[in-house]
Amino acid sequence: MSTSPASSTLPALYGPKPESYAGDVEPSEAWRILGENESAVLVDVRTRAEWGFVGIPDLNSIGKNVVLQEWQSFPAMERQPDFEAGVIQHLSAANVTKSAPVFFLCRSGVRSQGAAIALSAEGYERCYNLKDGFEGPKDNAGHRGSVAGWKASELPWQQQ
Repeated sequence: MSTSPASSTLPALYGPKPESYAGDVEPSEAWRILGENESAVLVDVRTRAEWGFVGIPDLNSIGKNVVLQEWQSFPAMERQPDFEAGVIQHLSAANVTKSAPVFFLCRSGVRSQGAAIALSAEGYERCYNLKDGFEGPKDNAGHRGSVAGWKASELPWQQQ
């Protein structure tokens, strides 16, 4: 892993840059930045059930851990009012500055977009949404994980 500063390498965006957060990136692009930039962070905003039954990204090979912070809790799927405070606590404990790249991941890229917007509103300058999330859209057989997303990109992951 390289020791480039937080402001060095910018990820290639997928689509135009939105107003309310830094933009959407492909999982492979997030993986590249996570490996190149020591201050880059991945926040998985899925539920505890998803982490346990579906798996989580495995960042061990690049010397990092995923920040696990629910955006919504199962089964009610209500927005967690302490989401921002929880993420900020993790980032502060790891000495992550507001200019560091922070990537947000959910199942398909919807909840994580909301999370990127929320942390951007807290002053974090480089909050990115992972397009297609961990599992991506369903394939023709109705299954996730083979068309797009972290898993389909063959990035490292593990069962908890």
